[in-house]
Amino acid sequence: MAWNEPGGDDRDPWTGKKGDQGGPPDLDEILHKLQDKLTGAFGGDKNTNKNHERPPNSGNSVASVLIIAILIIVWLASGIYIVEPAERGVVTRFGAYSYVTQPGPHWHLPYPIESVRKVNVDQISSTPHKAQMLTRDENIVDIELTVQSRIQDPVAYLFQDKKPKKTLKDATETIIRETIGKNKLYYILTEGRSAVTDRIRQGTQALIDTQYKIGLLITSVNMQPAKPPEQVKSAFDDAIKAREDKERSENKARGYANGIVPVARGNASRVVADAKAYKQRVIAEAEGDTSRFLAILDEYKKAPEVTRRRMYLDTMQIVLAKNPKLIIDTKNSNNLMYLPLENFHKEPPPIIPQQVVPTEETEVPIDTPKKPTLMRDTSRARTVRP
Repeated sequence: MAWNEPGGDDRDPWTGKKGDQGGPPDLDEILHKLQDKLTGAFGGDKNTNKNHERPPNSGNSVASVLIIAILIIVWLASGIYIVEPAERGVVTRFGAYSYVTQPGPHWHLPYPIESVRKVNVDQISSTPHKAQMLTRDENIVDIELTVQSRIQDPVAYLFQDKKPKKTLKDATETIIRETIGKNKLYYILTEGRSAVTDRIRQGTQALIDTQYKIGLLITSVNMQPAKPPEQVKSAFDDAIKAREDKERSENKARGYANGIVPVARGNASRVVADAKAYKQRVIAEAEGDTSRFLAILDEYKKAPEVTRRRMYLDTMQIVLAKNPKLIIDTKNSNNLMYLPLENFHKEPPPIIPQQVVPTEETEVPIDTPKKPTLMRDTSRARTVRP
């Protein structure tokens, strides 16, 4: 007979218990035990209802407590958040700033006590600007640039200004107008473009740091080539071309001058050096002639007649040596005379000056002059005759 058939002992063959004891556990019992545990966890006495009779609605109250506990757990878990590496978490308590959290997992008191706002501090944002402005020389120029920035201070970015992007745009436009108004049009369009861009970036950053404090950092300012208005663009292009031609001509003239001036200076230095050398040579020659003249004068004082005779002979030797001569013997010659005319065109042999031979009247030798020109001039001045 089977254990659960009528007339059987109604026992469970596995546990040995009767059938009414082997059924599923009572749900109320489970909820009651859970209620006791929760009561103990929240500081209550879990043994209070242990030996007392359960009230008729004890199952509903336990279910309510369980639901409330689950809701509390879910509410507490809602405070868990994760901050990405490029973000910063700004935690506010009842709407007021509390603290900033770094990248990683964090927990804050759930809403509405605390809330967190994640701010990306590595994201680059661009703000375009385009306007017509007046330059220092009263010309109109079209300016188009883009300002790139990122969040440097997330607290100031969130709480200092309601619209930080608009504030950045207004500050940039202020600095642009100030910078363009202090420079001339040609400078802005040509070599001053990079300087103007740097001035706009530095001025805007200083303005938002000192005046507005919106927590933004300007990373770069990219300015497109400035251009005049379309109505005067052709005239302005002609003016730019004229300036370029002027600069090209000036550069060419400078290059020519740089090639000519050093040569002229070198020639001038060489002429000055030659003049100084000529001066030194003339002075040396004059001093030498003076020394020789004084030496002859000393000898002349000692033996005037001998000195005059020697000077005359030296002078005649020099004069006659430079001219062709023909000696004719009139006594032994015949009527037919041969004249070697071809010898008159030949250069005479050089004359080597001889030293004066001392005579009995003087024992000091007289030095013959090295330059025959002085001897010739002296003999002509004295016109000594034999």
